[in-house]
Amino acid sequence: MADLTGRTVLITGASRGIGAAAARAFAEAGARVGLAARSAEAVAALAAKIDGLGLGCDVADPEAVTAAVAAVTDRWGRLDVLVNNAGLIEPIARMDAAEPEAWGRLVDVNLKGVFHGMRAALPVMRAQGGGTILTVGSGAAQHPLEGWSAYCAAKAGALMLTRVADQEHRAAGLRILSLSPGTVATDMQRAIRDSGVNPVSKLDWSEHIPPEWPARALVWMCTAEANPWLGQEVSLRDEALRRRLGLAA
Repeated sequence: MADLTGRTVLITGASRGIGAAAARAFAEAGARVGLAARSAEAVAALAAKIDGLGLGCDVADPEAVTAAVAAVTDRWGRLDVLVNNAGLIEPIARMDAAEPEAWGRLVDVNLKGVFHGMRAALPVMRAQGGGTILTVGSGAAQHPLEGWSAYCAAKAGALMLTRVADQEHRAAGLRILSLSPGTVATDMQRAIRDSGVNPVSKLDWSEHIPPEWPARALVWMCTAEANPWLGQEVSLRDEALRRRLGLAA
């Protein structure tokens, strides 16, 4: 595990799944952690356990994201890492049957939420001379899947935002990259299984990796070892990378 003592981290979607596992992993690495979720109560218990800061924040609301970044910097004086993790999978529906409001809500969270996080964090990181922004991506950014039009489109857009942000801000000392974790044993994966739509829903539960694996990868991505992936996407499907991170096959 990398030593991130003294670093300040903000994680969106931190109430469960990859976000909650990442909060624990960053705290174990010595970081000070802000945990953001739509309900402050949802992150309060975990924040208390890791001496973190629980924050109510809907990433679809740009003012709420800006306020979350300000709360972290007010408490600890800086923001070293932003993990854009918040995401939805619903609606799972073919395009001709998808409900427009739900489709748009997913885009508001999974795509615009990433933009809102970057927009709020970039000025802070540039002013302090550096920082790392991590996007939790998906193989769906590259591969179309039945019933996932909103999810695939939003994840593809989020990856492009990551690439553009790297192009615009690497020269200022910022590190911006994405993680494609593969399929992870979380509540989102249960919703996918229950939908019965496309091959991902048919996977045996044993094929999904635990959320602690992408959490450890996110911590590692904050180190210079991940610099070859700046502006790109790290894939946890890569067996060589799993071995490098000490993750079981």
